[in-house]
Amino acid sequence: MLRSMFSGVSGLRSHQTMMDVIGNNIANVNTVGYKSSSVVFQDMLSQVMNGAGVAVPGASGAGGTNPTQVGLGVQVGSITSSFAQGASQLTGKTTDLAIQGDGFLTVRQNGEQMYTRNGALNFDALGRVVTSEGGVLQGWLVGADGKINTNASVSDLVMPLGQSLPPAATANVVLGGNLDATPPATYPGPEKIATITVYDAQGKAIPMQFGFKATAANTWALQPYSPDGSDTDTLPDAIGTPISLTFDPATGKLTAPTTSPTFTVPSGVGQFSGPITLDLGTSSADGLRQYAGASSVSAASQDGSALGALQGFTIGQDGIITGVFSNGHNRALGQIALGQLLEPRRPREGRRVHVPGDGQLRSGPGRRAEHGRTRDAHGVDAGDVERRPRPGVHQPDPRPARLPGELEGHHGVGRAAPGPRQPEALVQ
Repeated sequence: MLRSMFSGVSGLRSHQTMMDVIGNNIANVNTVGYKSSSVVFQDMLSQVMNGAGVAVPGASGAGGTNPTQVGLGVQVGSITSSFAQGASQLTGKTTDLAIQGDGFLTVRQNGEQMYTRNGALNFDALGRVVTSEGGVLQGWLVGADGKINTNASVSDLVMPLGQSLPPAATANVVLGGNLDATPPATYPGPEKIATITVYDAQGKAIPMQFGFKATAANTWALQPYSPDGSDTDTLPDAIGTPISLTFDPATGKLTAPTTSPTFTVPSGVGQFSGPITLDLGTSSADGLRQYAGASSVSAASQDGSALGALQGFTIGQDGIITGVFSNGHNRALGQIALGQLLEPRRPREGRRVHVPGDGQLRSGPGRRAEHGRTRDAHGVDAGDVERRPRPGVHQPDPRPARLPGELEGHHGVGRAAPGPRQPEALVQ
């Protein structure tokens, strides 16, 4: 009687533990980074009432029999965590990140290196990227050479608030479009003007003009102009002598000059370290052409820039944080480090776990951080519900609404239902 009561009590105690685990899963359905757990049962030792019978060979031999055993109850064998991949979820915060695949965010807290899949991040007063508990996100900052050395030791990821990007002097200008092949009434024909703003070494904006004038059949003169100088008129000043352009009448393509011409901006107009090269697009489809029709010549682009101030940032598909500057240029600021544990352990209540000595840092080869999250190359999302950010103006991309936790698991002998899938927000 006592033995049977003990077996029943062991079942109640073990299933109470299972209910505790399921209740904890339900309670943490909205805990960021929480991973659901499940209970695995195992039976206790059995009491052998009769041993096994040995089979006797021969025509008159008796067959073997199984032993007679009475189980002494059940016990909890283990409580396991599910690290199945979760679905994405919109949060609307630029700093919210979601990891797809293996790996943990690496944070420094209280002098220790810890790992977490909680990607609900913010900035502190020092510009550091921190977790809700004050852990500082770890990674690699860009070096003086503009490169990120992922073989170096990790450090705090800091957003350089107030950083500026030095100006760059224009060295190349791209010209393109069509010049009307229809002969003018007289030569030289009317001048076609293309305008573009270039920048000197100090970041000064200088409006430049390029005049195209037909001088003969299939021949044009290209004249660069700078803003009005020290003379008494108010017209743009010609820079150097006109550049002769020759087109093939059969194909409309530019045949001369065969090399890119250059011109030098006067020092009174701007400070340049050398001449500016004109790319006429002789090898591209959008270069200068001569066909019958309206002229559409234009200055397509230039490679200079003014002084730029940091206005925002994006997180690339490889975890690289890229600064967006006011002059239209982007520059890498750092890269998020993912920690890969040899034996993953569930972070306590979806927060963090300290695993001394068995963490390996990597920059995430074969993975990408897409719009504020690190994704597997195939972009497949499944498993536990995760919060995945789509950071507003910096990374516009509508995402699904928040998903509720769902109950699923294996119901049967020896394994308890794991409870609801849980959300997490981690490292578009």
